[in-house]
Amino acid sequence: IVASHFNPEFLVNVKETGKVMLVDYSDLVNLKITEVSAARFLHDGGLDASGRYFMVAANASNLVAVIDTKENKLVALIESGQTPHPGRGANFVHSEFGPVWATSHLGDETVILIGTDPENHPENA
Repeated sequence: IVASHFNPEFLVNVKETGKVMLVDYSDLVNLKITEVSAARFLHDGGLDASGRYFMVAANASNLVAVIDTKENKLVALIESGQTPHPGRGANFVHSEFGPVWATSHLGDETVILIGTDPENHPENA
């Protein structure tokens, strides 16, 4: 579960379904829930450095799903190594690729970097 930086919402992984639920809590009596289909089995993840993109591992699918929390939609499914397992992931600025989000994988030494700045580094995001 993470909180959006753009809307009064929580993003909730529903692991087995492959969906992320966006729970709008602006009206606590009448919660509004929007489902975004991603990939199975959603495990863990975190926000990129801008707070806009929720990066979540679908570890049984060997994918990382990218949810745009400003537009409330899936923007990418990125192939990764076997069983991505990021915790919340790591954000840093790479000298060549610009802002990136990184994750490790279970069972091997693989670390992938995913570019997170489509405006200034579109070739890497």
